[in-house]
Amino acid sequence: MNNFVYDIPTKVYFGENQLGHLHEELRKYGKKVLLTYGGGSIKKSGLYELVVDEVKKAGMELFELAGIEPNPRVYSVNAGADICKKENIDVLLAVGGGSVIDCTKFIGAAAFYDGNAWDILTEKTTVEKCLPIIDILTLAATGSEMDSGGVISNPETKDKIGMMYPVMQPKVSFLDPTLTYSVSRYQTACGAADMLNHILEVYFNMNQDLFMLDTVMEGLMRTIIKFAPVALDKPHDYEARANLMWTSSWAINGFVNGGKRQAWSCHPMEHELSALYDITHGLGLAILTPRWLTYCLDETTVSKYYQYGVNVFGIDPTLLPMEVAKMSIDMTAEFLFKTLGLQSTLTEIGIDSSNFELMAKKSVQGGLAYAFKPLNEADVTAIFTACL
Repeated sequence: MNNFVYDIPTKVYFGENQLGHLHEELRKYGKKVLLTYGGGSIKKSGLYELVVDEVKKAGMELFELAGIEPNPRVYSVNAGADICKKENIDVLLAVGGGSVIDCTKFIGAAAFYDGNAWDILTEKTTVEKCLPIIDILTLAATGSEMDSGGVISNPETKDKIGMMYPVMQPKVSFLDPTLTYSVSRYQTACGAADMLNHILEVYFNMNQDLFMLDTVMEGLMRTIIKFAPVALDKPHDYEARANLMWTSSWAINGFVNGGKRQAWSCHPMEHELSALYDITHGLGLAILTPRWLTYCLDETTVSKYYQYGVNVFGIDPTLLPMEVAKMSIDMTAEFLFKTLGLQSTLTEIGIDSSNFELMAKKSVQGGLAYAFKPLNEADVTAIFTACL
């Protein structure tokens, strides 16, 4: 196995009514705070008023950036960075799901850059400084509350790019499962699909690594499979929402990576889908995942599928490995499309094959030659085609 470094310096307040500590944390970072959020649901739920009260308790001056998009746009990053520069903002407070937090991370970085924030995503400049970030999570899905990465879209170039910089790691995250009670059935399902794929991208790896990490990932996946249906049927079930929220964070905060060094597969492909068609990220991943698993299955990879099927879905270990492997893919698809109720094909959501070759070309630029199964443009096109 490979050596690795693990460093996750985010302080987490987990559980109900932890928001009362927000003013204590805010005042550590200065006098001016920029509050970032999305379409206004935090005002309908009453969360906005609670946050404003905490800012007042901290004795801080409040500025706001509302309307951050579900697939956050670079112009929202630039707008936030402009506020930071003009008002000399000291700390950022992101309230929302992964899109809001992602956008806020790049706002914090762009606040120290004089050009277009897109230069950061295209690596025309490096990120060495970032304003401190505190977040309040309202949707369990992306894990952005506990990692240093984010994904930003550029409608002009039709690109969607993800980057990670250590300085963009949130300083403090408030994770109150009750704040996810109002999340819609559809978004709950997409969130479950998102976090499941985060784990699968790491789990499906033929490199020898810590046995312990595989067992952790298997436990996280079983948790999603157990509690996502509960959250769908009983949105106010605290145990279900809490398990999903904490699983979301640990699925992608770097812990399960260990020393694994391979490129992710489904995410680069999905980024092209949502860049062009603006679909929900979790839905795109759900459609891609079973087709990717099917495409990568062969005699050289079957052992990992066997492990997955036996340890995650409880398939009979006495069956032939290839039989277990195929059953595991079928059970994954059943969970995504029947249990979660998500659309199962690109055709259903109005996407045809007209842009497959273009999307495949862009997908492989992210290093798919080093993925679980090396993929070229023809491979990616075939996977997209299988999704129709």
